Amino acid sequence: MVKVSLIVPAYNVEPYLVECMESIVHQTLRDIEMICINDGSTDGTLGILKDYAARDSRIKLVDKKNGGYGIGMNIGLDMAEGEYIGIVEPDDFVPVNMFGNLYEIAKKNDLDFIKADFYRFERSNNGDMFLTYNHLSKKAQDYNRVFNPSMTPEAIRWIMNTWSGIYRREFLEKYSIRHNETPGASFQDNGFWFQTFAFAQRAMITDTPYYMNRRDNPNSSVRDPQKIYCINVEYDHIRDVLMQYPETWERFKGYYTLKRFHNALTTLRRIADDCKKEYVERFAKEMKRARDLGEMDESLFTPGERDNINLLINQTAVYYKIKALPMNNGSTSLNNNFKQVKTELDKIKRSKSYKIGKAIMFIPVRFKRFAKKIYRKINKMRKGYKKDE
Repeated sequence: MVKVSLIVPAYNVEPYLVECMESIVHQTLRDIEMICINDGSTDGTLGILKDYAARDSRIKLVDKKNGGYGIGMNIGLDMAEGEYIGIVEPDDFVPVNMFGNLYEIAKKNDLDFIKADFYRFERSNNGDMFLTYNHLSKKAQDYNRVFNPSMTPEAIRWIMNTWSGIYRREFLEKYSIRHNETPGASFQDNGFWFQTFAFAQRAMITDTPYYMNRRDNPNSSVRDPQKIYCINVEYDHIRDVLMQYPETWERFKGYYTLKRFHNALTTLRRIADDCKKEYVERFAKEMKRARDLGEMDESLFTPGERDNINLLINQTAVYYKIKALPMNNGSTSLNNNFKQVKTELDKIKRSKSYKIGKAIMFIPVRFKRFAKKIYRKINKMRKGYKKDE
């Protein structure tokens, strides 16, 4: 029986694909299958995949018209026969012991999924590799223990990726976990990642780094400035999926909005300057909707983030000037406008709407902090009683 199915969604990755394929065909775990999806590549990608498929019977090759990352990934998920499923992006690579080690841990602990720390890397022109270690969680106590992700919404704060681990296929099928089939490579991994955390009951993260994630591919989707609203569309999709499970949505909605806020900020930084004004207006409407519908937990945001959200919602035009103003005219233009913007901001802070908005966001935060203090005191008292007994 196939223990792990690896899905490799490939589109125009000829310069990197051999390194990727070499790393997976030589895995120490031999009971694997490799499902390679060629998504209408126009370079030498298909030829490389055909060559590997001819030499290794474990490789299943799908050659399809270009349709997007989500469609290709779902084809792979539907074809997979392994107990567990892993994802390897075709411009990345992995050590040969990765999937054997992760499978052993997953089986031993009966896990729905296991994720591992990883490296991001770049290569210089002379071939030197520069590595950056990435911890999924900032807390050491989160590692190497079984936990219930569906009851741990705070894990949404961890680094998001879908490829540094493996997932039990039976678990994915039970909850019909698939990728959103929007065009291109448009952040569809976000929805898959959210679903796995929202529905899994047994999982683990390990502090052994395996996966090697490339950051020097100029064609990577994370670098594409044309994908302006893709992240917004993806988070609308995530919301629609989670709201089908009211109890799950209630637990996760605050962290969902937090993640949506952070990803929108990232998008705002990377898109073209002439698109930023329109994007800020949409961003403001989305955050206002979240606040009005009770989907925003203000205590999860930093004080600075709460101030930014309040400004974004109540004074969108000023937020644009301060946070997203195009810099085409250089620092001199910015200095000339600084006093004007500061005057407007001071005026806003004295306005009634700003004070009301700040009060709305202030009260729940203080209440939650107070509740946490009471909870800690009760726990201390309980521990004291147990010691006396």
